[in-house]
Amino acid sequence: MPFPFSALVFDLDGTLIDSAPDMTRVLNRTLAHFDRPSLTEAQVRTMVGDGSAMLVRQAFAATGAALDDEATQPILRHYLDRYFEDEEASALYPGVTETLTALAERGVRLGLCTNKPERISRKLLDALGLAPLFGAVAGGDTLPVKKPDGRHLSWVLERLGADPQTPNAAMIGDNGNDVKAARAVGVPVVAMSYGYPRMPVEELGADVILDHFADLPSALERLAAR
Repeated sequence: MPFPFSALVFDLDGTLIDSAPDMTRVLNRTLAHFDRPSLTEAQVRTMVGDGSAMLVRQAFAATGAALDDEATQPILRHYLDRYFEDEEASALYPGVTETLTALAERGVRLGLCTNKPERISRKLLDALGLAPLFGAVAGGDTLPVKKPDGRHLSWVLERLGADPQTPNAAMIGDNGNDVKAARAVGVPVVAMSYGYPRMPVEELGADVILDHFADLPSALERLAAR
């Protein structure tokens, strides 16, 4: 029996990888370089999801004076360069590799739509052995827009050959930006409960909420049967 969805688009941070420890480690290097105190991982988790520039602004606002746009740029470059150079392995959530591989083997086309910069996202996918599974990747700097703008998601779907106007594509993420982008495009959305939602996951408005990534294929089959 064919799988009911021909294309699936995934968020990265908080959906496929638990990157908060990585971002905390690298962000604290940047904060130290600019004579700011460190942040805890718990603090950083509340700042994830809106892209690297917003992350840097929030981090500096939390550790002293806020930054204007001009002051943000050199600090952002420092953070992104340190992140790209970072060699410590990111942690995949349980079941991610096996589930994505099984979906790809069933003919499902996989895409990535993340607000993390594209070069860092591609490096992480490659380091984790996931890059061959993804037919399209859009980072937060790939287009002039990013999530929650639906055009970010639509761009990925188009490159996967999926028609956003049909119900055979879905978005899988963990926070409000993922849900809003999916709603803007008109595709169903699954939210993973273990990520960085910044609000009760039940209030995100997703069609399905999952605690375990390995449950995704069966959940999507049930969703399609509704």
